[in-house]
Amino acid sequence: MTTVFFSYSHKDDALRDEMEIHLSALKRQGLIDTWHDRRIGAGEEIDHVISEHLEKADIILLLVSPYFIASDYCYDVEMKRAIERQKAGEARVLPVILHPCDWHSLPFGKLMATPTDGKPVSMFPNQHAAFLEISQAIRKAAEEVNAKSYGGSSAKSTVQVAPDRKVDSEPQIRSSNLRVKKKYADIEKDRFLNDAFEYIAKYFEGSLSELRSRNNDVESDFRRIDANHFVAAVYMNGSETSRCKIWLADRRSFPGGIAYSVGNSPGDSSYNESISVDDDGYILFLKPLGMAFRGRVENEKMGFEGAAEYLWGMFIEPLQR
Repeated sequence: MTTVFFSYSHKDDALRDEMEIHLSALKRQGLIDTWHDRRIGAGEEIDHVISEHLEKADIILLLVSPYFIASDYCYDVEMKRAIERQKAGEARVLPVILHPCDWHSLPFGKLMATPTDGKPVSMFPNQHAAFLEISQAIRKAAEEVNAKSYGGSSAKSTVQVAPDRKVDSEPQIRSSNLRVKKKYADIEKDRFLNDAFEYIAKYFEGSLSELRSRNNDVESDFRRIDANHFVAAVYMNGSETSRCKIWLADRRSFPGGIAYSVGNSPGDSSYNESISVDDDGYILFLKPLGMAFRGRVENEKMGFEGAAEYLWGMFIEPLQR
């Protein structure tokens, strides 16, 4: 059985828990066993236990996010030791990209990351699709590790961690239902909403550029009014076909999130749709108000890309009638 070690920031607990649920099939098949520091028992020496499990792990998952990179322990202790073990051929290191961040130039930046092309989990419209890709990548790595180290056998192994001591890698028997709800701080919600707005702005700018390149009779305009507002317009054969204004409002006041207005009306007092940040105690997500009546989307939990595509669909609709 392949042992899998999670290196992560505690700020990403919810996504780590969700990922572990998606790894249940691999556990039930006896392919992997997982460990992270939330399993350290009362009275145990934290650094020693973490080091012990890090040294015996066959696969080390780096759950990459801005919080991971900012954590001295994750970056300077766990990540650096993981890279050393990979270079020595002792372990497989697999970066798992949770949130957008500048990771490509870091020591693990040249490793093959998951999800595909290093697309962050938080930017998937349906995060279950992201975790499926991650599970498949871990399955492939585990099968390769088993074939190389154990000749395809699932027999129990021992790993040397000190000159005079061996650690048995017998799997721990436990439940996979270990998620605990948390209360998200206002600063986490504000940062999530700010990042979502920036993603939507770039999504519109890139989509308009591609729309022009594919259609000779289409021209477009994208303009940032200020840090919290942008406008987009499309012209067919010189005639304006669609225009919108999108802005970031104070989360605590009207309209309470990212607002979409058809046209370019002055001021921020009227809008046709809005998207707010919410959580279910496990993850943050974006939720449309449903004013546009585009199906039953008011209960949908959207990521950045899902929210951007939802607003883009409203904007592009006049060109597709």
